[in-house]
Amino acid sequence: MIDYDKLIADNAYNIQPSGIRRFFDMASAIEGTISLAIGEPDFKTPWSVRKTAIRTLEKGKTSYTANSGLIGLRESICKYMQSRIGVQYNPVDETLVTVGGSEAIDLAIRALINPGDEVLIPEPSFVCYSPIVSLTGGIPVPIRTLHEDKFRLTADSLKAKITSKTKMLVLPYPNNPTGAIMKRPHLEEIANVLKDTNIIVLSDELYSELTYSGKHVSIAEVENMRERTILVNGFSKNYAMTGWRLGFAVGPSPIIKQMLKIHQYAIMSSPTVSQYAAIDALENCDEDIAYMRKEYNIRRKYLVSSFNRIGLDCFEPEGAFYVFPSIKETGLTSNDFCERLLKSQKVAVVPGNAFGESGEGYVRVSYAYSLNHLKTAIERIECFLKELRG
Repeated sequence: MIDYDKLIADNAYNIQPSGIRRFFDMASAIEGTISLAIGEPDFKTPWSVRKTAIRTLEKGKTSYTANSGLIGLRESICKYMQSRIGVQYNPVDETLVTVGGSEAIDLAIRALINPGDEVLIPEPSFVCYSPIVSLTGGIPVPIRTLHEDKFRLTADSLKAKITSKTKMLVLPYPNNPTGAIMKRPHLEEIANVLKDTNIIVLSDELYSELTYSGKHVSIAEVENMRERTILVNGFSKNYAMTGWRLGFAVGPSPIIKQMLKIHQYAIMSSPTVSQYAAIDALENCDEDIAYMRKEYNIRRKYLVSSFNRIGLDCFEPEGAFYVFPSIKETGLTSNDFCERLLKSQKVAVVPGNAFGESGEGYVRVSYAYSLNHLKTAIERIECFLKELRG
């Protein structure tokens, strides 16, 4: 009899399953559940993108592309970056097309982090950063962000966590799960802390187009930060292309070169049809983005006002498509609140501590769902709160 426990790598064995998927799976098993647990746009991929994919298939363009992606797509990505953040990248050696933004994050961490290196991660934040760091033998170092700071990373909290072992700062804004953003003055303060260090920034900007208060600002725009920033973005959230599995990274050539080597061995190249479709997305879908952002904004305002009305203090997010209401007044832990809400009213939301311990006392609610869906969910959550309050 084979002993699998002795075969499995310690770093893999010690990783906890995703708290997001746990509640999604629980909700799937209960008939009639309204799920607000998954961050997946309810919009269809724009028609012009789908049409391009269909034509690509009809023409039989289904072979491998260059490892780093179609040169036409990399050129479009560079034009997009220039138009959005005013930063120029070379499509040949500073741009890499990946299987979703998640692969780009994984590649960046694996290309740079040695055992014992420390990676600073503002929390609450998306669930993938710490496990990937741990798999490399690196040490994830959480930086607690606070409601009163609008869940932004502050210069003082960053400074307090830097040691001689710090190699990377993850900058996950617009933020999942809080919806927080970083504005230019805040980014300039962070840049000032980093200017005399050898710390690289991994800037996860997957929700860059979903910013509701002014224009998205990247830390790569800040003076002297381009050379120390790996910028990750993608098509899943901005263009409603989750299943197309396409993202990209842009950054300094010496780092992209190492990321490309890992990508060559692990993936070969990203999906060919998705790459051709992505060119159309970048070049022809600004109006689609604007429409989706407008609809999300309506939902955002509805949820913030609704949670505050029913007595759950809710910070007003300025990006992404999540709200992060506090459930502290109920006296329940985040896990207990979510489990009891699911059993009592058949509404699935995600406990805040799935995104780091600083998320305890909150829940993540996605508004990538129709307004009618959200209204029904709020009615049920209000009933649940009335039950709790007796």
